[in-house]
Amino acid sequence: MAGAMIVTGAHSVILSGRTAVARIEPARSAPRITGRGRRPVLRNERCYHIQVATRSAKGFSNRVETVFIDRDGVLNEKAPEGRYVARWDHFRVLPGVPEALSKLNHAGLRVIVVSNQRGIALGLYSAADVEAVQAKFQQLLKPFGARVDAFYFCPHEKGQCNCRKPQPGMFERAVAEFPSVTAEASVMIGDSLSDIEFGRRLGMSTILIEGDLANSKPGTEEAAQIAGLRCASLLTAVDALLSSLKLP
Repeated sequence: MAGAMIVTGAHSVILSGRTAVARIEPARSAPRITGRGRRPVLRNERCYHIQVATRSAKGFSNRVETVFIDRDGVLNEKAPEGRYVARWDHFRVLPGVPEALSKLNHAGLRVIVVSNQRGIALGLYSAADVEAVQAKFQQLLKPFGARVDAFYFCPHEKGQCNCRKPQPGMFERAVAEFPSVTAEASVMIGDSLSDIEFGRRLGMSTILIEGDLANSKPGTEEAAQIAGLRCASLLTAVDALLSSLKLP
């Protein structure tokens, strides 16, 4: 396949409108994430605002309809540099991720995951393996009342396509599938320089997730300087985003 790949299904739908709910609290009876080990306890975390030219002090535009999210390091634990999360039994969902996605869904925001999957080009796993992980993750989200509206991933080696972030191909694919998507009404949340550059080049607001420094990619310090906002987790990022928006 020449461009980014997408998995669609029952949850890959265009949202018909927005709810009046800007913020919701996780249900007290929400199920625990099962797998290797128990669900970690969330720490008290906050975000750090960065003054960015052409953006408001909070780093967000006045209108947000779509949230683009990186996968490894944001939704799940990132493998050490040079290694890859290839199968579901390697996929460790980070604390607060299902609740964060549920909040975005209930606020009427479209959620699109965009991921570079160079391991496919290296022959370490297949596109079908990535699709299987995405399907399992979608199933895990259901009990939380959460979903991802679309998954896109780039299966190519560096320099061989226009869909590997920070190139715009996955955004262009999203626009083709969801014609109402615009960069001006989008936010990019990621943990690497390529994520932040992807968003900034297109004119999106950007949020950097500052994860495990031991597994961070080169360029993370630069990403921290140019991102509109820095947060410790997806949940704190989503709370900051929703608190800044005036949703109809």
